[in-house]
Amino acid sequence: MDLDGELSALAVQEDLPTDLVRRLLRHPGARHSVALLRRDLTDELIAEIIALGSVRTLAANSSVPSRIRARFAEHPEPAVRCAVAASVGDEPPGLLARLAADTDPSVRSFLAMNEHLPTELLALLASDPESSVRSSVIQRCRDAPEEVRRTLLTDPDPDIRRSSVRTFAPPPDLLPKLLADPATRAAAVAHVLPTPELAGDPDSDVREAVAAHPDLPPGLRDLLAEDQDFFVRNAIAARKDTPPALREQVVATLKPDSPLAEWMLSFSRGTHTCPAPAPVPPHRTRQQAEALLAQAGL
Repeated sequence: MDLDGELSALAVQEDLPTDLVRRLLRHPGARHSVALLRRDLTDELIAEIIALGSVRTLAANSSVPSRIRARFAEHPEPAVRCAVAASVGDEPPGLLARLAADTDPSVRSFLAMNEHLPTELLALLASDPESSVRSSVIQRCRDAPEEVRRTLLTDPDPDIRRSSVRTFAPPPDLLPKLLADPATRAAAVAHVLPTPELAGDPDSDVREAVAAHPDLPPGLRDLLAEDQDFFVRNAIAARKDTPPALREQVVATLKPDSPLAEWMLSFSRGTHTCPAPAPVPPHRTRQQAEALLAQAGL
């Protein structure tokens, strides 16, 4: 780990004395870590962080007292309001409603991430005029109430409808319409039983969804193993119930035309390799911390 990384790691050490934390504020990277991650910030440290220009990072720290974070919700910079909107509680009462009415759509998008958001405000965001806000509701609220899910599943924007079907289990009464909609047909396949009609659909995304269906019959599996689209064939190769001989036969036909396509195929089949996790930084005594700060000129 380089010196900057060591200072940032030291900045979040739980038992670090306050005077050493204050010295770390002079280093931009360490100050970022202090502002974002420390749970023991005093009013004095908070004031210093704000004075040094890191209010946006501080606003994202859910351990900062609510009386201070409520002030951030009125900050003139949208980025600061975004940071606080993602996790602030409704203290004082009405704070979340004010953020839901913020004139900047990015603030409302971040508010959709907030686990303290009541159903009525979530429903309001699901009907927001900005598609980016509605999209944030889908991404962050997978257990949204049915009224919210219905609103998003029938959204006028095809991208919102498509994302909704991929995220939520549609109510049975909406499935026929979702299957008939070109924007949602492929995503809706996961919620119905595979049929020969779906396996022969002209849209390769639909056929790929059929190929990945957990209840795919052997006959349709064998048919899709010879599909003209290599992503469809790759979905068959990725299935746990595909016989080894058939899998080898299918994999031999997969010839991606770019490194990205190769990565996508290997990811689907579970043959990609993830990087090793970063090592846990060592705990430093005061003497060791002092030495590191001196090395950095802090």
